[in-house]
Amino acid sequence: MHSGPAPSDTRNLILALVLASIIMIGWQYFYERPRIEAQKIAAAVQSEKLAQAKALRKTKALPASGASLKESATQEAEEESPRIAISTAKLHGSIALRGARLDDLTLAQYLDSQKKGAKEVPLLLRGKQGYSAHFGVLASDASLSLPTHDTLWKASGDTLSSDAPLTLTYDSPDGLRFEQIIRIDEGYMFSVQIKVRNLSGKAVELFPYGVIRRGMTPTEEDSFALMHEGPIGVIGGELKHISYTDLHEDGDVTAEGTKGWFGITDKYWLTAMIPAGDSAVDIAFRHLGSGEDGRVQVDMRGSGVRLAPGESHDFATRFYAGAKEVKLLDQYRNLLGIPLFDRAVDFGALYFLTKPIFLILSFFYKFVGNFGVAIILLTLLIKALMFPLANKSYTAMSQMKLLTPKMQAIREKYAGDKMKMNLEIMEMYKREKVNPMSGCLPILLQMPVFFALYKVLFVTIEMRHAPFFGWITDLSAADPTSIMNLFGLLPWDSAMFPAFLSIGLWPIIMTATMVIQQRLNPRPADEVQAMMMNWMPYIFLFMFASFPAGLVIYWAVNNVLSIAQQWVIQRRLQKKHPALAQARRSAA
Repeated sequence: MHSGPAPSDTRNLILALVLASIIMIGWQYFYERPRIEAQKIAAAVQSEKLAQAKALRKTKALPASGASLKESATQEAEEESPRIAISTAKLHGSIALRGARLDDLTLAQYLDSQKKGAKEVPLLLRGKQGYSAHFGVLASDASLSLPTHDTLWKASGDTLSSDAPLTLTYDSPDGLRFEQIIRIDEGYMFSVQIKVRNLSGKAVELFPYGVIRRGMTPTEEDSFALMHEGPIGVIGGELKHISYTDLHEDGDVTAEGTKGWFGITDKYWLTAMIPAGDSAVDIAFRHLGSGEDGRVQVDMRGSGVRLAPGESHDFATRFYAGAKEVKLLDQYRNLLGIPLFDRAVDFGALYFLTKPIFLILSFFYKFVGNFGVAIILLTLLIKALMFPLANKSYTAMSQMKLLTPKMQAIREKYAGDKMKMNLEIMEMYKREKVNPMSGCLPILLQMPVFFALYKVLFVTIEMRHAPFFGWITDLSAADPTSIMNLFGLLPWDSAMFPAFLSIGLWPIIMTATMVIQQRLNPRPADEVQAMMMNWMPYIFLFMFASFPAGLVIYWAVNNVLSIAQQWVIQRRLQKKHPALAQARRSAA
């Protein structure tokens, strides 16, 4: 005969959920992170062998001049190249006329830190180990003289801005005239239009191409498997993430697709090529070179166009280089028809929950102008939506507290017969109309919201350097205060102490709310469970100390609201059941 869940089973379930969360985080920090680092070291050792193996890979043949995709300008040539300035409200930088290369770009509205004298965040960088993009054409005839990385283009102006496009021109010895018309909007989207006029006496077949190349592959140690950084793309309507490690170990990844985009993503920044039209393009994610000369490259090659003598053709593409601002990505997705462009922000498997939470926070932010206050309003909204369920849960918990003397009497009476004891307890629940499992439901529903909010704080640039009040100047970072110097009152630097002891004020506030809430709940009859539950707030104290401050504020405010709700319910039940008040006084 099934006797149903006992109160201890309910508490075991809650405890298991909490411990599972701790184990998952510990696993990522103490096992996955060292494992990823070990893989990187192994990949570096084997890079030369991998380069040789990749040379044997069979792929769809490029035109004879397709070697241009793997050409690399020397650092000296890039430094000596004349440059055209880029100046918009969001971007600063320059274009190298030698090679028509975008290799110098900073983000005007974002600083690399919150310290005095902070500089604009760099995105595209000059040099052999830099980060750049360039666009051009290939030809099926290898003898044709086409623009290369050494080609010096002529410019129509001295500055590229959102209201002043730039035209670059080059006339080849073979009678081909090239014009690159580069435009930049008020966001981060470049438009590159390459006009080719065939002034020679013979027909030519040309293929448009684009390349994003990045040297010194970044490490992935900061992601803790919570987000993707590296090559990314939407091909055939499917979002693809390719890790740096896999690209090193397994070789090039190639595909063919239409109506997509592909590039390289960081936590907050993105470079991406978006082919124009619906024609198919060949796409490749590559690792070139080895060791310190290693580079990651994303390239595309469009369909060929045959130009008879006297004919001309325009090749067009778009290039995004900037911050992953969700609203802006959404606008580009809708206005330009770029599929899944907002997924450049790694909202994760809980996208259906994470994206709405972000949109709600953004909605509140419009009215209050503070993302910390927006998080509090989000907490109130979630609490209101879950109020009926939470109300039922807290009522059941308070009723269970009323039944504690009866439950203890049953345990003592049937101490030697656990099955009989559980059966009697369940019968008591039926008579009193109490559901012992109802206390788990709010926790189960809160966990997805908790992880989704964590994701929002971790990956969205809108939360980066977003202040709250007082000492919280960045909701996406941990509370900067520390108990080791009494939150700045003592003269010594808290950095001299182990990191796990640097516990900020907000984690302490959150822990205090957990302790208060715990005292409102029925005490577990089992002493071991009671001891574990008593220690749980302090385990959370150390765990939450390194979490984003915004998440800690959310949890603390949620606890305060839960305390208020439980207190009201218990006061109401005490009036209805005077025995409950007596039980509370006895417990105290």
